[in-house]
Amino acid sequence: MHLEQKSIPDKLRGVFYKLFSVEPDLVVRAPARINIIGEHTDYNGGFVLPAAIDKAIWLAVSRRTDEKFAFHALDLADAYVSEDAATVRQTKHSWANYLLGVISEARKDGLHIGGLNIVFSGDVPLGAGLSSSAALESGVMFAINELYQLGLNRMDIVRLAQRGENNFVGMKCGIMDMFASVMGRENHVIRLDCRSLEYAYFPFFAEDYTFVLIDSCVKHNLVDSEYNRRREDCELGVSILRVHYPDILTLRDVSAAILQKHQEELPSLIFTRCKYVIEENERVVLACQALKQNDFEALGQLMFETHNGLSTEYEVSVPELDFLVSQAQQLGVVGARMMGGGFGGCSLNLVKKELVDYFLTRISDVYQQQFGTELKAYRVDLTDGTSVV
Repeated sequence: MHLEQKSIPDKLRGVFYKLFSVEPDLVVRAPARINIIGEHTDYNGGFVLPAAIDKAIWLAVSRRTDEKFAFHALDLADAYVSEDAATVRQTKHSWANYLLGVISEARKDGLHIGGLNIVFSGDVPLGAGLSSSAALESGVMFAINELYQLGLNRMDIVRLAQRGENNFVGMKCGIMDMFASVMGRENHVIRLDCRSLEYAYFPFFAEDYTFVLIDSCVKHNLVDSEYNRRREDCELGVSILRVHYPDILTLRDVSAAILQKHQEELPSLIFTRCKYVIEENERVVLACQALKQNDFEALGQLMFETHNGLSTEYEVSVPELDFLVSQAQQLGVVGARMMGGGFGGCSLNLVKKELVDYFLTRISDVYQQQFGTELKAYRVDLTDGTSVV
């Protein structure tokens, strides 16, 4: 079942009433995110530059009189009902584990969470690298906090959502995706220091430019991919360098000069992985400077540099994404790169508004010719973070 964006909350309420014979206590909107610059830097304690967007997961939620959980994923036409809510266990319904994970982590903190009815839907393209899972986790934790008056602030919600994915789902992701979903601000990007969790908003009021997502239609499953292996590569590099510099905790603490000085001690692959992360952190800093100066050409060039690093050094791209970025550059797009953890998903394109229609027509034609696949494209605006509708 696919629900159009403007009607999703109303239709959720209707389905919810049919299923449970009561109105939901509340409806929550949890947005997906894009990340302008700063890929694979979050779990290395570095900088990222995400923004919440106008693609979201909506959840209709109510308390139950018993302690059970009843979850309905409309877009998947699937349902999960717990037999015993006192003990939260993983289920074969993989999507339900994202909801159960945050509940499990909240209970570890001694927070009381009783029974829940949840029906959710959204317009976030699955597998496109927009972090629909983080939106779902953030949304359900936000809703639970409201329903049970837990008194959590937004950063508490962010941390619990991340812990649910790390500890319950088993995906060792960083904090960026949940942070962007919860903390987004309309027409702004957020520079987040993933170590200190200090953050700052940078306005993105670009009259002549817009972001366009191009879905490669190559689906990824990060839990089963090499994402965790990339994290291990970085940790190995840190452990080798720490012999000389005991204060080093993550690659955030490593300068390009230090890395170069000890290149011979690092396996070549590990050196290359670390080099990418260190340079990507610097690109985030430069991107913020470009935004302050409204220099979108400079921002776009940084995006191209990021993609080159992700493709050739971090090796998380795929031929389809490399093709999309290369073609975008040839078609005059200001900046483009693959986005997300990798191995599929979307390219993010910074495009002059006057060229959007031309770009979409041409990129669709050449992609169809090259791969025999019809592209999906999404123009996105930057929105506020998770909220009650």
